[in-house]
Amino acid sequence: MFSLLSNQRRRYAVQACQHLDTPIELGELAEYVAAEECGKSISEITSEERRRVYTSLQQVHIDKLEEAGVIECDRKTIEPTDRLEELEFYLEVVPGDEIPWAEYYLGLSGVAAVVTAGAWVGIYPDAVPAVALLALFVGVFAVSAGMHYVQTKRHKLDAGLGGDADA
Repeated sequence: MFSLLSNQRRRYAVQACQHLDTPIELGELAEYVAAEECGKSISEITSEERRRVYTSLQQVHIDKLEEAGVIECDRKTIEPTDRLEELEFYLEVVPGDEIPWAEYYLGLSGVAAVVTAGAWVGIYPDAVPAVALLALFVGVFAVSAGMHYVQTKRHKLDAGLGGDADA
């Protein structure tokens, strides 16, 4: 799987298979991938950008994805397989100015563990009841999970059609 996903263009193709309605025409896939690579909406990509990606997908990447069992391709029509779901773990999309959610939750859990241990050994005064700490942790995790949910939905909507629903 790591070899399969070592190429950015194939990762974009896999994302397209996760977000676009199926079956996917090769031209539609090329538009999606070109838009992602160029950081543009589908309507903004040039015919040259689309052609370059289309050729590469047709000559190299579709075959590799099909050999791995991630997609099935009949002529120029692509259908994702159940194996595609196995790749989701490896494809967490993290913009440059953010940290992965897994790391965020791990750090948040670490802070909660340190505060809990401090309360347990008596570092914090009795004026802070354990129930208040518990409520604080539940609230922080609930807000974080809500933010994660909204951000994930937003990323999926943005990725679905490159930000242009009419293209």
